[in-house]
Amino acid sequence: MLFASPGIDTAAPKATRIDLFSAATPQMRAFHVTWLAFFVCFFAWFAAAPLMPLIKAEFGLSKDQIANINIAAVAVTILVRLVVGPLCDRFGPRRTYTWLLLIGAIPVFGLAFAQTYETFLFFRLAIGAIGASFVITQYHTSVMFAPNVVGTANATVGGWGNAGGGAAQSLMPLVVAALVGLGVEHAFGWRAAMFVPGVAMVAMAFVYARYTQDTPQGDIVDLRAAGIDLDGGKATGMAIFRRAAANYRTWMLAATYGACFGVEIFIHNIAASYYVDRFGLSLTNAGLAAGIFGGLALFARALGGIASDRIALVKGLDGRALLLFALMLGEGVGLVLFGHAGSVTLAILAMTMFGLFTHMACGATYALVPFIDRKALGGVAGLIGAGGNIGAVAAGFLNKASATPQQCLIVLGYVVAGTAVCALAVRFSATHKSDERALLDAALDARRTSDRSVNRALPA
Repeated sequence: MLFASPGIDTAAPKATRIDLFSAATPQMRAFHVTWLAFFVCFFAWFAAAPLMPLIKAEFGLSKDQIANINIAAVAVTILVRLVVGPLCDRFGPRRTYTWLLLIGAIPVFGLAFAQTYETFLFFRLAIGAIGASFVITQYHTSVMFAPNVVGTANATVGGWGNAGGGAAQSLMPLVVAALVGLGVEHAFGWRAAMFVPGVAMVAMAFVYARYTQDTPQGDIVDLRAAGIDLDGGKATGMAIFRRAAANYRTWMLAATYGACFGVEIFIHNIAASYYVDRFGLSLTNAGLAAGIFGGLALFARALGGIASDRIALVKGLDGRALLLFALMLGEGVGLVLFGHAGSVTLAILAMTMFGLFTHMACGATYALVPFIDRKALGGVAGLIGAGGNIGAVAAGFLNKASATPQQCLIVLGYVVAGTAVCALAVRFSATHKSDERALLDAALDARRTSDRSVNRALPA
């Protein structure tokens, strides 16, 4: 059976450490499988973006039509992210992720058969649903890891998964080039290349169902059926969503996420075309240049989460918010410099600078998410994740209205810098901070106890 129960272990705790080279525990299996699934989803989500110069030529697309395609690619994700958070609370991340992968593969395959602008736009819109995979990824690691490492875990799986977007920028043009080298036409080459991410999604769905479980104790459906209380209590669905929406911190972080992750996926959609149109690079070289931005996700988002966990040891939750504010300011300055860059070398340097801050800000945002409201984690994660896509859609409309992409980037930089104040607005009550500090101290004590046990077990 696809969803065979992994069993229940009520004594299993959240992990207090990240053992990167292990998959022996449910926590580390979830860690590795969820970032792999997220990588595949992001690869599929942006697989068509670096091929847009070919698609533009085949369909004779106008500037407005290309803008519409880029907006469609991220628009539907807003709605799906709002839905999958509560679905995780009700059915668990394992079931939710598996079905998202299977259903999301359909429009990826469909894109290969598009013959008109309208059908291409439809499938590009539908593909956007798989962007909701991020919410499930963050939910899954949030329930698997303790407060002392949850920020690092969330940021690392998010960053490694986000790298799928960068990999698509670099690899999809190479796949097409290889097919053309075998003698096929460009029009067939880009279509055949879309089967690579589609097949990977189907395979990943079965891996996720087979090798993960929802929580350290077992699957949420099984735990609830056995009468075992969860962090969310008995609330499900809309009750969790309403609780999350009533928390003003959710909306502040939705705004910051719109200004960092929204910018990230906007850049994924336009970067290759930007380097082709502005600097005259070939499709392959433009893809490699754009891939640098996505490649930063391999470590930069994790760096944001690690920094957030470290500062929380000293400054608590307020320190996490202050770090996010500083990273958002750096991102805004870098974006302005990228827009002003007059050569490909300066553009790549500026893109690398603001990309570093952007990915770190994404990691720092979701390092805060598990602490907003533990009883509405799915709703909080979904709403904040949707904020990221709202930011991407807004950036798409700004680009459509701007005289040039450079003008759009400069304006976007100032908007991001202004949005940084939302991070400063995230504040917690003394009771909230005291409760979270107690949980953090308990996790640190558990880790020290575990370390002592390991040391005693080692041969002298």
